[in-house]
Amino acid sequence: MASGNNITERADGAPDRSPVALLLLDVISDLEFPAGERLLRHALPMARRLARLRVRARRARIPVIYVNDNYGRWQADFRRLTAHSRRAGARGKPVVDLLAPAADDYFVLKPKHSGFFSTALDVLLGYLGARTLILTGMAGNICVLFTASDAYMRDFRLIVPSDCIASETAADTRRALATMQTLLGAGVTPSTRLSLRRWHAGPRARPGRR
Repeated sequence: MASGNNITERADGAPDRSPVALLLLDVISDLEFPAGERLLRHALPMARRLARLRVRARRARIPVIYVNDNYGRWQADFRRLTAHSRRAGARGKPVVDLLAPAADDYFVLKPKHSGFFSTALDVLLGYLGARTLILTGMAGNICVLFTASDAYMRDFRLIVPSDCIASETAADTRRALATMQTLLGAGVTPSTRLSLRRWHAGPRARPGRR
């Protein structure tokens, strides 16, 4: 049933149609790699803020999409990856505990850096009718940046909450944010200043575009 804010809801409460979607990139990870400890120092405070933004998105009827690396586990599904990353002793477990998906969230597994490369993300966003993407997750200067670049080339409008992405260093995150804002036209703002309901009106044209 269509509601007045242009959102259609399924019986289980998850939106089937929405002009905006929240993407969580690579937040499901055990972080068991050489740079994982450095990344964890930034990822954990980021995850606390992102957890609050995710709650706000659900309340605003914005679909939550996990876009996650398969880490070379070609026979695994998303639930098995989540369980693996939450196992006792896993470095990334505190992050995954904060951001574990709900049963009605969407998810896409990716084999490379960009969420669009060889995945069904484009098809899913078309199904939802989403033209504005809120990009969050890690690493900000790699997978978030690569996904933002591919989204830009597909004419999506980009919003990047500056406190909801994490990289190995704060400097890496600052450079990634500057690149997305300057070259990709992303709106960069702290999550606490992000008005989610305003995007339900649909995407606006980029400056200079018809």
